[in-house]
Amino acid sequence: MSWSFRALVRASHPEPAVAVTTVTALLAWGVGHDGAGIAKTAGAIFASQLAIGWVNDWLDADRDRAVGRVDKPVAAGAIDRRLIGRCGLAASVACVLVALSTGFPAALLMIAALVSALLYDWPLKLTPLSVLPYAVSFGLLPAFVVVALPGAPAPPAWLVLAGALLGAGAHFANALPDLDDDTRTGVRGLPQRLGSAGSRLAAAVLLLAATVALVVGPAGPPSWAGIAAVLVAAVVLPIGWYVGRAAAARGGRPVAMFQSVMAVAVIDVVLLVASGRVV
Repeated sequence: MSWSFRALVRASHPEPAVAVTTVTALLAWGVGHDGAGIAKTAGAIFASQLAIGWVNDWLDADRDRAVGRVDKPVAAGAIDRRLIGRCGLAASVACVLVALSTGFPAALLMIAALVSALLYDWPLKLTPLSVLPYAVSFGLLPAFVVVALPGAPAPPAWLVLAGALLGAGAHFANALPDLDDDTRTGVRGLPQRLGSAGSRLAAAVLLLAATVALVVGPAGPPSWAGIAAVLVAAVVLPIGWYVGRAAAARGGRPVAMFQSVMAVAVIDVVLLVASGRVV
């Protein structure tokens, strides 16, 4: 079967991969990494995101074909399923190798985050525990970035909590466009069990809680920038829901919901970098 580089990129879920890598690079800069440290931490995260995306499409190929997901290259026949599986394995190995260059303690955190995320792809995606890998992996992400910095103190609990809340909120938002297709193909994770309204509410509550944790967690009184970030998050999320629902009503995919989640995540990281109170 022929394939193209474009199909390979599309199968990696490039939007979340680039977004999470950008957030990681900003966070690494904010905690004081030099250029090499930023490259290594962001590189490990980028490789992990490629692995997660490719493994996901490798595992979900039959389900994606069953619901006619022409946007998925494997399901559409644009790329061989076995090739995607091999790419997922290669990216996993690359993630571990790059993580090891940041030091053994940080590498252990990165490996744990990768294993947690791959456990989402199978089997936890199909169970009520589907939110757990998102919370664990995103909670470990800032811990990995901090521990990878030579001489840095232990990552503060509020930073890990904020990452976990962001990840959990992202899970519900990311699942929203596919709830009907997932239900038809036997995916019964927590968002599918809660339904559209319950998942929207869960995502909004978790993401706002993450922003609040980032504002009130550091020592000292909340900054005006932090208060503004909470207000912006409270506005951006409902706009994303509204635009996404309008797209769904026209027969499209409500991707604006996930985009609003990533926008709030970037706002949160910019807040951290600007405040200089990450560690």
